[in-house]
Amino acid sequence: MLSALREVQIPLLAVLLIGAAAAKAGRALRRRGATWTSPTVLFPLHLRRPLAIALCGTELFLGIALLVTAGSFGAGTPAMAARSVTTLLFGTGVGALSELRSRRPEAGCGCFGELSHTPVSWRVLVRAGLLAVIALGTVTAGPIRGLAPRDEVWVLVGIVVAEVAVLAALSPEIGEVMVRLGYSEPCELRRIPVGRTLTALRGSAQYRRYRRYLTDIEPTDVWREGCWRYAVFPGIADSRVVDIVFAVYMHARRPAVRAAVVDAATDQALASLTIPLQRSAPPASAHLYDSLKESQ
Repeated sequence: MLSALREVQIPLLAVLLIGAAAAKAGRALRRRGATWTSPTVLFPLHLRRPLAIALCGTELFLGIALLVTAGSFGAGTPAMAARSVTTLLFGTGVGALSELRSRRPEAGCGCFGELSHTPVSWRVLVRAGLLAVIALGTVTAGPIRGLAPRDEVWVLVGIVVAEVAVLAALSPEIGEVMVRLGYSEPCELRRIPVGRTLTALRGSAQYRRYRRYLTDIEPTDVWREGCWRYAVFPGIADSRVVDIVFAVYMHARRPAVRAAVVDAATDQALASLTIPLQRSAPPASAHLYDSLKESQ
């Protein structure tokens, strides 16, 4: 029974690794040039994308390797190597996520791409630790033998179902999936990390248009009003010191972005750019557009 239980963990780990790699790859293809949300944010900006791609490739390779070496083909040293590296990956993940939670508490783990945008919690840490323990238990397991005896099948099924339920309870991504399948909370109540808002902003056409005027890539002020989050960047335009104000709609995917250039000394709006909003996006905060109107 114990041997069969260890064997059944191998395809479970493989599915998780391949699914995680596919989710990361899908996010990268949809949002080229965007900053990755994962422990890679702890590294310098120029290293984040290569490291994230390397992590995605490693997960995909290990997932396939676990499946290939699960049977008689590849048993022995290749199987132990694949399972040992998988254990090391999950074990390293525990330390990386703990460090991320300490240094960047607003960042998501990025474990399953866009679904893992919520800040790292104790549940994510426990899940990574549990997967490391599961992977460790498979290192010396033999090849999968096929069907277990009939009297063991239902016990195995019950244990695996309970295990999957525990992993699901430790996964904040389940809630995000449920939201996307049906219910969508009001934009005023959406909890989107500041880091994710800035990532969406830097990938927008608005930011690219005004980027050449910026004197600093980090905002001097960030605040939220209702369905919009505002970020102020210092800049110089026409030999004048200005504040470039971006308004980002609180939406998880491809949020609407508006921008305005404000004189830093007088707070008078100098220029603005408006792009079509998504269907559900209301106008941005009134005070920003009042200032634009007064300056005309």
